[in-house]
Amino acid sequence: MVEEVVGFLGGRDTVIDMTLGNGGHAEALLRSGCKRVVGVDRDPEAIALAGSRLAPFGDRFVAVHARFSEVPAGNRADGVLFDLGVSTMQLERAERGFSYRVPGPLDMRMGGRGEEGTESALHLVNSASEEELARIVFEFGEERRARKVAAAVARARARRPIETTDELARVVAGAVGRRRGGPHPARRTFQALRIAVNRELEELAASLPRAVDLLTPGGRVVTIAYHSLEDRTVKRFLAAEPRLRSLTRKPVRPSPKEAARNPRARSAKLRAAELVDDGATRPTDQEPRGAAA
Repeated sequence: MVEEVVGFLGGRDTVIDMTLGNGGHAEALLRSGCKRVVGVDRDPEAIALAGSRLAPFGDRFVAVHARFSEVPAGNRADGVLFDLGVSTMQLERAERGFSYRVPGPLDMRMGGRGEEGTESALHLVNSASEEELARIVFEFGEERRARKVAAAVARARARRPIETTDELARVVAGAVGRRRGGPHPARRTFQALRIAVNRELEELAASLPRAVDLLTPGGRVVTIAYHSLEDRTVKRFLAAEPRLRSLTRKPVRPSPKEAARNPRARSAKLRAAELVDDGATRPTDQEPRGAAA
């Protein structure tokens, strides 16, 4: 949702892109006239790739290797962007272990294999109790058949450890079955494990108030969420934060053209809010031109 992001944040002095990824949003913001973009990512590969892409902008772009809950308070900004979830770059690299569609090591750490303090999906799948697995898959994957999934995983790992993405996908598919023409049966389980491994919801809940603290008066925070758990966390925070006024009565959705071009964007929900001086929350229906609510 590059056009929508630029509609809310384009041309501002300093924007912090909390989820740099491959640098697509950062580049669009720099081209829109933003004087400076600080790109944050916990993935060293993303930092390297985006840094190369954005090198022509010189010191207008600054890369920070960190989780977005760790951004120093001294980085004041006129805008903060969160494009949540796993990046396309991470999904497409089989060795990162995020995708149920291609074989790869069962990893899923957003910061890479060397990320300190983060256990891999391999560890979680093979060491968590059946009860804990069921809880994770139900809460973070919203999978109604979570107990079946957990039981199937427990049976499979009792024979030998589950070590690859395709092994896990087969186990899950065997537990829940395949519906012709429907989404992959392992989709919700993989989402749940990824969220648990990276503590994504805890990171988001911790970083949203921190982002508001970074804003100058009139500064904006923009979030793009791809599933209900992320969006619910954002929605509740924006409603409860007295320093912000909403700029989107309803979440902004991708245009039909973008949804057709990028199927992953179909579930995206963009929300935006602005810091106000008096702390009052005054909802408005302001939205960027061309945005589809």
